[in-house]
Amino acid sequence: MGRMFLDFDDRPSESPLVEKVWRSRSDRGGSFLSIAASNFEMAVTRHEGKTFITLRGPETKATTVHCPADGEWLGIRFRLGTFMPRLPPGQLIDGRDVRLPDATARSFWLNGSAWDYPDFQNAEAFVAKLARAGVITRDPAVDDVLRGERRGHSQRSDQRYFLRATGLSHRVVRQIERARYATNLLKDGVSILDAMYEAGYFDQPHLTRSLTRFIGQTPAEITRATKQLSFLYKTAPLP
Repeated sequence: MGRMFLDFDDRPSESPLVEKVWRSRSDRGGSFLSIAASNFEMAVTRHEGKTFITLRGPETKATTVHCPADGEWLGIRFRLGTFMPRLPPGQLIDGRDVRLPDATARSFWLNGSAWDYPDFQNAEAFVAKLARAGVITRDPAVDDVLRGERRGHSQRSDQRYFLRATGLSHRVVRQIERARYATNLLKDGVSILDAMYEAGYFDQPHLTRSLTRFIGQTPAEITRATKQLSFLYKTAPLP
């Protein structure tokens, strides 16, 4: 494939609300595959002297996205179950992103207040302020569902809480995370057959169907690195 045009950098977070903080920049324009993702995100874009912030929901399929040259991005990827009560992830799903209005060159409007844009170092402090103001919260029921535990509710109630907080069903989240895990295995040089077994797919057609839907490529195409993928950090399949 051609030279990568998007550089990514990320760090883990110890915040109970934030999973990862990442940043990227483009040295030229081009297209990449935006792969399926389970998490709610905030992304700050800086391009041609302008700065703006976007709220992004889960993506249940891969899409091709055009990236401009000389852009810079900062992303806050929230832990699964972190959401905004006034704008839950289900309203942002599959590209229904919301760009927040500018307040000044350094701030934006959210829930009637002006907020300074976060940076790579202060992302957690920024999120903590949002949480104290009630702009963002997290439902612990999501962790219970992921662990297969109940909090005294029926299974249907737990799934309803899960769907409200994430925008997705538990089944779809598991499918997405398994596909991302298998993709990382393939990118690390694991054979298609071994990746299939390690990620828990029934057979190779099952693996191929999943990766085609969620990653946008077949296992062989991922192995050959035929196209640049969006941010793909190391992950593990959910139980």
